[in-house]
Amino acid sequence: MSEQRAGDQGKAGERGADDRKDENEQEKVPIRELLIAAAFELFAERGYDGTTIDDIVRRAGVGRRSFFRYFPAKEEVVFPDHERALADMVAYLDEGDRDPDPVGRACGAARLVMRMYAENADFSVKRYALTRKVPALKAYEISVVWRYERALTAYLQRRFANLPDGGARAYTIAASVVAAHNYGLRAWLRSGARGDAAASVDPALDLAHRTWSDTGETVVLVARRNTPMWQVVQRLEEEWRDEGRV
Repeated sequence: MSEQRAGDQGKAGERGADDRKDENEQEKVPIRELLIAAAFELFAERGYDGTTIDDIVRRAGVGRRSFFRYFPAKEEVVFPDHERALADMVAYLDEGDRDPDPVGRACGAARLVMRMYAENADFSVKRYALTRKVPALKAYEISVVWRYERALTAYLQRRFANLPDGGARAYTIAASVVAAHNYGLRAWLRSGARGDAAASVDPALDLAHRTWSDTGETVVLVARRNTPMWQVVQRLEEEWRDEGRV
C-alpha cells in the first residue's frame, strides 16, 4: 500500500509539474503582448528615445528579466513578429525547390510578409509612423528587409544555378520582388491601412512576376512556308491588339 501511495504521489507530482509548465507557457503570450502594448503607449507619450526598458517593464507590471526573455533589445519590441515571418518565408521557399515558377514562388514568399502586417493592421500603422520618425528604427527596418531579400536571393540562386547569369538574375529578381512588395505595402500603410493590404500589394508583385517570369503563354501561329516575316509579325500584332495586349 505504501508503495502504491508513493507511486500515486509521484504521478501527482509529475502532473503538478506539467500543469505548472503549461501555465508558464500560457503566461508567455500575454506577457509578451503586454510588453508590446506598454512600449507603444510610452512611445506615443514620451517618444522612442525618451522611453527606457525600465519604463516599459514598469508600465507592463513585470520584471526586467521578463523583457529580455522575449526581446534582446528595445528595438526588437517594435518588430516582434519578423523572426517568425522570416522563418515562415524560408520554410515556404525550401518547399518550392521544384516549383516550375520560381519567380512566382518568390512573390508568394513576399506575400507571407504582407499577411503578417495585415494580421494586426492598427499595430502595423503605428509602427510605420514610428519608423518614419526614428532614424535608428528606420536603419533596423532596413536590416530586416535585407534579411528577407537575402532569403529570396538564396532560393533563386539555387533555382538558377545552371544558368550563366544565374547569380545576377537571382539578385536582380529578389531585389525587384522586395521593392514591389514594399511599394504596395507602404502605400497601404500610408493610407492608414484602409482596404485590403493584398489589393495594394498584389498589383506590384504581379508586375514583378510578369517582368521576370519565363512561364509566359505559348502562342502558335500557322502560316504558309513562303509567308514573308513582316506578314507573320503583322498577324501576331493584330491578334494581340484584339486581345488588348498591345
